[in-house]
Amino acid sequence: MATETEAQPEQPDRPEQRDGAPTFTVDELAARAGVTVRTVRFYGTKGLLPPPVIGPRRVGHYGPGHLSRLALIEELQRQGMTLAAIERYLHQLPPDLSERDLAVHRALVAAWAPESAEEITRRELERRAGRALADEDVDRLAAMGVLDKGADPDVFRLDASLLRLGVELLDVPIAHETILASRTVLLEHARLAAQELSRLFREEVWNPYRESAEDPDHLAAMKSLSAHMQPMVIQALVTAFQRSLSEELRTAFRSP
Repeated sequence: MATETEAQPEQPDRPEQRDGAPTFTVDELAARAGVTVRTVRFYGTKGLLPPPVIGPRRVGHYGPGHLSRLALIEELQRQGMTLAAIERYLHQLPPDLSERDLAVHRALVAAWAPESAEEITRRELERRAGRALADEDVDRLAAMGVLDKGADPDVFRLDASLLRLGVELLDVPIAHETILASRTVLLEHARLAAQELSRLFREEVWNPYRESAEDPDHLAAMKSLSAHMQPMVIQALVTAFQRSLSEELRTAFRSP
């Protein structure tokens, strides 16, 4: 069985990718994801990351899908999920998800996390994005809620959990005004869904449990239950939204 070896000091030859997507050595992947090489390899041995493509000099090469999957794993861990729970979560996802689909999952998982905004310079933003960003690109990222612009044109408040998905969408031919309108629609409906789910959880789960619980630690138990329910709810929302959107698009563009 082919095994990955450390990259040589000189630039290794890259295996071809059918879609022309860039490839990364294990060191480059770890740097892009903000984790250690040891972490990448550990996830690989656990089956959480697909194996790399072994290229010339037996150097392993990873693609954008690995980067998005690694980001999702890290986000699930930040939400308190164990590796076993993460493995079950990933196995429930369709096997043919693109890196963009994985980025959507990660963005929705991160929506349950506390505020993750950080101050970042334009130079650091471009480094993390893996590309140069024109002023128009920055405006589009701001419209998508990825970052906020302040008085200093070279310093931003960045929601790091949304950056990869935002960068993926920069090249999609959608007008700036359409992005703003779409964001408004999504936020309004997401807020309504969250309110209804919160009401349902409170009335059907929390109140009955609180009334019948004799264990003084029931509050901690309910918080733990809530934390474990979040990824399941998110996956249900993603699946329902994807199916509904596909059906709406088929109906809207169906030939007369």
